Amino acid sequence: MSGVDNLRELHGLPVVDFEHGADGSTLPAADAVAWRVRVNPYDDDDPTWEKVFERFLESVDPAGVRALVVGQWGESYEEDSSYPIGLIVAAADRLTSLEAVFIGDMTYEESEISWIQQSDVTVLLTAFPHLVELGVRGSCEGEEGELRFPPVAHAGLRSLTLESGGLPAEAVRGVLDSDLPALERLELWLGVSGYGGTTGLPDLAPLLSGTRFPRLEHLGLRNSEIQNEIAAAVASAPVVARLRTLDLSNGVLGDEGAAALLEGQPLTHLDVLDLHHHFLSEEMEARLTASLAPHGVRLDLSERNKPWGDGGRANRYTAVAE
Repeated sequence: MSGVDNLRELHGLPVVDFEHGADGSTLPAADAVAWRVRVNPYDDDDPTWEKVFERFLESVDPAGVRALVVGQWGESYEEDSSYPIGLIVAAADRLTSLEAVFIGDMTYEESEISWIQQSDVTVLLTAFPHLVELGVRGSCEGEEGELRFPPVAHAGLRSLTLESGGLPAEAVRGVLDSDLPALERLELWLGVSGYGGTTGLPDLAPLLSGTRFPRLEHLGLRNSEIQNEIAAAVASAPVVARLRTLDLSNGVLGDEGAAALLEGQPLTHLDVLDLHHHFLSEEMEARLTASLAPHGVRLDLSERNKPWGDGGRANRYTAVAE
């Protein structure tokens, strides 16, 4: 499944497509929106992403741009994200107000998430020391086109999201080995082994121990085929005590994982516990609600699913894979 949509908002700004043929006088103010730059590689009349990006920099005031969304940059299953990222980095001296970047904003109609070839996305953090939000979608299985996140130091990054149908363990280890003292929000879509997801509980141990990212308030460990094991680990994880929101959605969470959450440390301090897209019974939903809702915890228990085929754990599915 590939249940992802185009972004509607980034960094608190509405996402607006830059139309490469538009008259600059009719465009919104550079700092009023998050600009999405994308092309249709199957339209012979569409220029390359490089040409559209050049026109974008000429048509808006690049010094005012606060948020940039990179959509389809070509045939993304053949050319990795180092192509658009390199062009953005080359324009760093002009994009002096850039605070948020999202790479790979594509739906399944443009490219399945597992076909989006990524690259080393940390070059954006190196080039933009004032960046506060970074999001990435996609990662191909194997070394070519795989998402890479070598350890990096960045004083200002507050939000990091890695969306994938299969997140490489090396990338997760790179994130957790990074020096990100301002990080408040971290979302990792772990995915499934069939699409390159190699992250296991040992890789998450530094995060769950609470020794990383002292300002972390929102943690998403989502879209995982080991969601029950993650829930059991989270139940006793020191990091949870400082969180305001915990997101374990989009995975294969069943009653066994939810029971571990209820039997573990108190979760009544949370503002939000997001478990949507799950495989819980009605009885377990009721137990969670009775335990947490009276304390003001907002629960998202939407999208109850049933295993396909004959049922059982093996036939549960994540929301996003291919």
